[in-house]
Amino acid sequence: MKKAWIRFAILVALALLFLSFALFASVLAPFDPLESHYADMLQAPNATYIFGTDQLGRDLFSRILYGGKSSLLIAFAVTAIISSVGILIGTIAGFTGGIFDNLLMRFSDMLMAFPGYIFTIALVSFIGVGLPNMILAMSLTGWTFYARISRSLVLSVKNNVYIEQARLGGASNWKILLHYIIPNVLPSLLVNIFQDIGGELLTISGLSLLGLGSPPPTPEWGFMLSEGKDYMYSAPWMLIFPGMVILISVVIFNLLGDCIQDLMNPKENVW
Repeated sequence: MKKAWIRFAILVALALLFLSFALFASVLAPFDPLESHYADMLQAPNATYIFGTDQLGRDLFSRILYGGKSSLLIAFAVTAIISSVGILIGTIAGFTGGIFDNLLMRFSDMLMAFPGYIFTIALVSFIGVGLPNMILAMSLTGWTFYARISRSLVLSVKNNVYIEQARLGGASNWKILLHYIIPNVLPSLLVNIFQDIGGELLTISGLSLLGLGSPPPTPEWGFMLSEGKDYMYSAPWMLIFPGMVILISVVIFNLLGDCIQDLMNPKENVW
Protein backbone atom coordinates (compact mmCIF):
# COMPACT_ATOMS: atom_id res chain seq x y z
CA MET A 1 0.00 0.00 0.00
CA LYS A 2 2.88 2.36 0.81
CA LYS A 3 4.34 1.77 -2.66
CA ALA A 4 1.02 2.74 -4.23
CA TRP A 5 0.98 6.05 -2.35
CA ILE A 6 4.58 6.78 -3.38
CA ARG A 7 3.74 6.00 -7.00
CA PHE A 8 0.63 8.18 -6.74
CA ALA A 9 2.66 11.11 -5.39
CA ILE A 10 5.24 10.79 -8.18
CA LEU A 11 2.57 10.66 -10.89
CA VAL A 12 0.69 13.63 -9.44
CA ALA A 13 3.95 15.60 -9.36
CA LEU A 14 4.66 14.73 -13.00
CA ALA A 15 1.11 15.66 -14.06
CA LEU A 16 1.37 19.00 -12.23
CA LEU A 17 4.76 19.59 -13.85
CA PHE A 18 3.30 19.17 -17.33
CA LEU A 19 0.37 21.42 -16.45
CA SER A 20 2.76 24.08 -15.11
CA PHE A 21 4.67 24.02 -18.40
CA ALA A 22 1.40 24.72 -20.20
CA LEU A 23 0.16 27.39 -17.78
CA PHE A 24 3.47 29.26 -17.59
CA ALA A 25 4.52 28.84 -21.22
CA SER A 26 4.77 32.59 -21.70
CA VAL A 27 7.37 32.75 -18.91
CA LEU A 28 9.33 29.59 -19.76
CA ALA A 29 9.43 29.87 -23.56
CA PRO A 30 12.73 31.38 -24.77
CA PHE A 31 11.19 32.59 -28.08
CA ASP A 32 7.90 33.73 -29.49
CA PRO A 33 6.25 30.54 -30.83
CA LEU A 34 4.95 32.38 -33.90
CA GLU A 35 8.16 34.28 -34.70
CA SER A 36 9.97 33.02 -37.80
CA HIS A 37 13.75 33.00 -38.12
CA TYR A 38 14.30 32.21 -41.77
CA ALA A 39 18.07 32.11 -41.36
CA ASP A 40 17.63 29.24 -38.87
CA MET A 41 15.17 27.05 -40.76
CA LEU A 42 15.31 23.30 -39.95
CA GLN A 43 18.09 23.68 -37.42
CA ALA A 44 18.88 20.49 -35.51
CA PRO A 45 18.75 20.66 -31.69
CA ASN A 46 21.58 22.85 -30.44
CA ALA A 47 22.52 25.23 -27.63
CA THR A 48 20.25 28.00 -28.97
CA TYR A 49 17.28 25.86 -30.03
CA ILE A 50 17.27 22.88 -27.67
CA PHE A 51 14.50 21.09 -29.65
CA GLY A 52 15.58 22.49 -33.02
CA THR A 53 13.50 24.62 -35.40
CA ASP A 54 10.77 23.91 -37.93
CA GLN A 55 10.46 24.73 -41.62
CA LEU A 56 9.90 28.43 -40.84
CA GLY A 57 12.70 28.72 -38.30
CA ARG A 58 10.32 28.76 -35.32
CA ASP A 59 11.65 27.38 -32.03
CA LEU A 60 10.14 23.94 -31.41
CA PHE A 61 10.64 24.06 -27.65
CA SER A 62 8.63 27.30 -27.40
CA ARG A 63 5.91 25.92 -29.67
CA ILE A 64 5.64 22.73 -27.61
CA LEU A 65 5.28 24.75 -24.40
CA TYR A 66 2.54 26.90 -25.91
CA GLY A 67 1.02 23.83 -27.55
CA GLY A 68 0.37 22.43 -24.07
CA LYS A 69 -2.18 25.20 -23.54
CA SER A 70 -4.17 23.93 -26.52
CA SER A 71 -3.63 20.20 -26.03
CA LEU A 72 -3.59 19.59 -22.28
CA LEU A 73 -6.04 22.28 -21.19
CA ILE A 74 -8.56 21.32 -23.89
CA ALA A 75 -8.23 17.65 -22.89
CA PHE A 76 -9.02 18.68 -19.30
CA ALA A 77 -11.94 20.85 -20.44
CA VAL A 78 -13.49 18.13 -22.59
CA THR A 79 -13.05 15.50 -19.86
CA ALA A 80 -14.64 17.82 -17.29
CA ILE A 81 -17.63 18.53 -19.55
CA ILE A 82 -18.37 14.97 -20.63
CA SER A 83 -17.81 13.48 -17.16
CA SER A 84 -19.98 16.03 -15.35
CA VAL A 85 -22.81 15.84 -17.92
CA GLY A 86 -22.64 12.06 -18.22
CA ILE A 87 -22.49 11.47 -14.45
CA LEU A 88 -25.40 13.86 -13.85
CA ILE A 89 -27.59 12.25 -16.53
CA GLY A 90 -26.67 8.68 -15.59
CA THR A 91 -27.16 9.28 -11.86
CA ILE A 92 -30.59 10.86 -12.30
CA ALA A 93 -31.65 8.18 -14.80
CA GLY A 94 -30.55 5.32 -12.55
CA PHE A 95 -32.10 6.87 -9.44
CA THR A 96 -35.48 7.84 -10.91
CA GLY A 97 -35.94 4.93 -13.32
CA GLY A 98 -39.11 4.67 -15.36
CA ILE A 99 -39.67 6.36 -18.72
CA PHE A 100 -36.98 8.98 -18.12
CA ASP A 101 -34.40 6.25 -17.63
CA ASN A 102 -35.56 4.38 -20.74
CA LEU A 103 -35.51 7.48 -22.95
CA LEU A 104 -32.05 8.57 -21.86
CA MET A 105 -30.55 5.12 -22.23
CA ARG A 106 -32.07 4.57 -25.66
CA PHE A 107 -30.72 7.95 -26.76
CA SER A 108 -27.27 7.07 -25.47
CA ASP A 109 -27.51 3.67 -27.23
CA MET A 110 -28.24 5.51 -30.47
CA LEU A 111 -25.16 7.73 -30.07
CA MET A 112 -22.95 4.81 -29.08
CA ALA A 113 -24.00 2.91 -32.21
CA PHE A 114 -21.72 5.23 -34.20
CA PRO A 115 -17.94 5.03 -33.78
CA GLY A 116 -17.14 7.98 -31.53
CA TYR A 117 -14.05 9.14 -33.40
CA ILE A 118 -15.77 9.00 -36.81
CA PHE A 119 -18.82 10.79 -35.40
CA THR A 120 -16.57 13.53 -33.96
CA ILE A 121 -14.81 13.99 -37.31
CA ALA A 122 -18.17 14.24 -39.09
CA LEU A 123 -19.48 16.82 -36.60
CA VAL A 124 -16.34 18.97 -36.78
CA SER A 125 -16.43 18.83 -40.58
CA PHE A 126 -20.10 19.88 -40.53
CA ILE A 127 -20.02 22.69 -37.93
CA GLY A 128 -16.59 23.99 -38.91
CA VAL A 129 -12.94 23.71 -37.96
CA GLY A 130 -11.65 25.30 -34.76
CA LEU A 131 -11.04 24.57 -31.10
CA PRO A 132 -14.53 25.59 -29.80
CA ASN A 133 -16.23 23.41 -32.42
CA MET A 134 -13.87 20.53 -31.67
CA ILE A 135 -14.66 20.76 -27.94
CA LEU A 136 -18.41 20.84 -28.73
CA ALA A 137 -18.19 17.83 -31.05
CA MET A 138 -16.14 15.77 -28.59
CA SER A 139 -18.52 16.68 -25.75
CA LEU A 140 -21.62 15.67 -27.72
CA THR A 141 -20.24 12.19 -28.34
CA GLY A 142 -18.34 11.50 -25.11
CA TRP A 143 -20.90 11.85 -22.30
CA THR A 144 -22.70 8.56 -23.04
CA PHE A 145 -19.86 6.45 -21.62
CA TYR A 146 -20.07 8.16 -18.23
CA ALA A 147 -23.87 8.11 -18.29
CA ARG A 148 -24.01 4.34 -18.65
CA ILE A 149 -21.32 3.63 -16.06
CA SER A 150 -22.77 6.03 -13.46
CA ARG A 151 -26.26 4.61 -14.05
CA SER A 152 -25.06 1.07 -13.41
CA LEU A 153 -23.24 2.18 -10.24
CA VAL A 154 -26.35 3.99 -8.97
CA LEU A 155 -28.49 0.91 -9.59
CA SER A 156 -26.03 -1.15 -7.54
CA VAL A 157 -26.20 1.14 -4.48
CA LYS A 158 -29.65 2.74 -4.46
CA ASN A 159 -31.30 -0.25 -2.77
CA ASN A 160 -28.70 -0.60 -0.01
CA VAL A 161 -29.80 -0.56 3.62
CA TYR A 162 -28.37 2.88 4.40
CA ILE A 163 -30.44 4.38 1.54
CA GLU A 164 -33.60 2.86 2.98
CA GLN A 165 -32.69 4.15 6.42
CA ALA A 166 -32.20 7.64 4.98
CA ARG A 167 -35.66 7.47 3.42
CA LEU A 168 -37.19 6.35 6.69
CA GLY A 169 -35.42 9.26 8.37
CA GLY A 170 -37.25 11.68 6.07
CA ALA A 171 -34.43 12.52 3.66
CA SER A 172 -35.59 13.93 0.33
CA ASN A 173 -34.54 12.46 -3.02
CA TRP A 174 -32.12 15.34 -3.64
CA LYS A 175 -30.53 14.89 -0.23
CA ILE A 176 -30.13 11.16 -0.85
CA LEU A 177 -28.53 11.88 -4.24
CA LEU A 178 -26.14 14.51 -2.92
CA HIS A 179 -25.19 12.92 0.39
CA TYR A 180 -25.43 9.19 -0.22
CA ILE A 181 -25.53 8.25 -3.91
CA ILE A 182 -23.00 10.58 -5.56
CA PRO A 183 -20.29 10.26 -2.83
CA ASN A 184 -20.43 6.47 -3.27
CA VAL A 185 -20.45 6.58 -7.07
CA LEU A 186 -17.87 9.28 -7.79
CA PRO A 187 -14.74 7.53 -6.42
CA SER A 188 -15.25 4.59 -8.79
CA LEU A 189 -15.51 7.02 -11.71
CA LEU A 190 -12.27 8.86 -10.89
CA VAL A 191 -10.28 6.04 -12.51
CA ASN A 192 -12.13 6.52 -15.80
CA ILE A 193 -11.90 10.31 -15.57
CA PHE A 194 -8.11 10.39 -15.23
CA GLN A 195 -7.58 7.73 -17.89
CA ASP A 196 -9.95 9.58 -20.21
CA ILE A 197 -7.71 12.66 -20.11
CA GLY A 198 -5.09 10.68 -22.02
CA GLY A 199 -7.72 9.39 -24.44
CA GLU A 200 -9.06 12.88 -25.12
CA LEU A 201 -5.51 14.13 -25.65
CA LEU A 202 -5.00 11.47 -28.33
CA THR A 203 -8.32 12.42 -29.95
CA ILE A 204 -7.39 16.13 -29.99
CA SER A 205 -3.98 15.34 -31.47
CA GLY A 206 -5.57 13.05 -34.06
CA LEU A 207 -8.10 15.68 -35.13
CA SER A 208 -5.37 18.32 -35.37
CA LEU A 209 -3.25 15.90 -37.38
CA LEU A 210 -6.14 15.71 -39.85
CA GLY A 211 -6.40 19.52 -39.95
CA LEU A 212 -9.62 19.70 -37.89
CA GLY A 213 -8.17 21.30 -34.76
CA SER A 214 -6.65 24.67 -34.09
CA PRO A 215 -6.04 26.71 -37.25
CA PRO A 216 -2.43 27.53 -38.19
CA PRO A 217 -0.16 29.04 -37.00
CA THR A 218 -1.49 28.31 -33.49
CA PRO A 219 0.90 25.82 -31.85
CA GLU A 220 -0.76 22.50 -31.00
CA TRP A 221 0.93 19.13 -30.57
CA GLY A 222 -1.15 17.26 -33.13
CA PHE A 223 -0.80 20.02 -35.72
CA MET A 224 2.95 20.08 -35.12
CA LEU A 225 3.01 16.39 -36.00
CA SER A 226 1.07 17.18 -39.16
CA GLU A 227 3.65 19.81 -40.11
CA GLY A 228 6.54 17.50 -39.27
CA LYS A 229 5.44 14.52 -41.33
CA ASP A 230 6.69 16.17 -44.52
CA TYR A 231 10.16 16.47 -42.96
CA MET A 232 10.34 13.00 -41.46
CA TYR A 233 13.76 12.25 -42.95
CA SER A 234 15.35 15.69 -43.29
CA ALA A 235 14.24 17.02 -39.86
CA PRO A 236 13.03 14.10 -37.71
CA TRP A 237 13.06 16.24 -34.55
CA MET A 238 9.89 17.92 -35.83
CA LEU A 239 8.12 14.60 -35.24
CA ILE A 240 10.13 13.21 -32.34
CA PHE A 241 9.62 15.96 -29.76
CA PRO A 242 5.87 16.64 -30.22
CA GLY A 243 5.24 12.88 -30.37
CA MET A 244 7.32 12.38 -27.24
CA VAL A 245 5.36 14.89 -25.15
CA ILE A 246 2.05 13.39 -26.31
CA LEU A 247 3.26 9.91 -25.39
CA ILE A 248 4.55 10.95 -21.96
CA SER A 249 1.36 12.87 -21.14
CA VAL A 250 -0.91 9.98 -22.09
CA VAL A 251 1.19 7.47 -20.13
CA ILE A 252 1.22 9.69 -17.02
CA PHE A 253 -2.56 10.10 -16.89
CA ASN A 254 -3.23 6.44 -17.69
CA LEU A 255 -0.87 5.34 -14.93
CA LEU A 256 -2.47 7.87 -12.59
CA GLY A 257 -5.87 6.29 -13.22
CA ASP A 258 -4.44 2.81 -12.58
CA CYS A 259 -2.81 4.04 -9.38
CA ILE A 260 -6.11 5.49 -8.11
CA GLN A 261 -7.74 2.13 -8.78
CA ASP A 262 -5.03 0.39 -6.75
CA LEU A 263 -5.57 2.82 -3.87
CA MET A 264 -9.31 2.21 -3.95
CA ASN A 265 -8.70 -1.56 -3.87
CA PRO A 266 -5.86 -1.97 -1.35
CA LYS A 267 -3.50 -4.81 -2.12
CA GLU A 268 0.20 -5.47 -2.38
CA ASN A 269 1.41 -3.48 -5.38
CA VAL A 270 4.47 -4.06 -7.45
CA TRP A 271 6.33 -1.32 -9.32
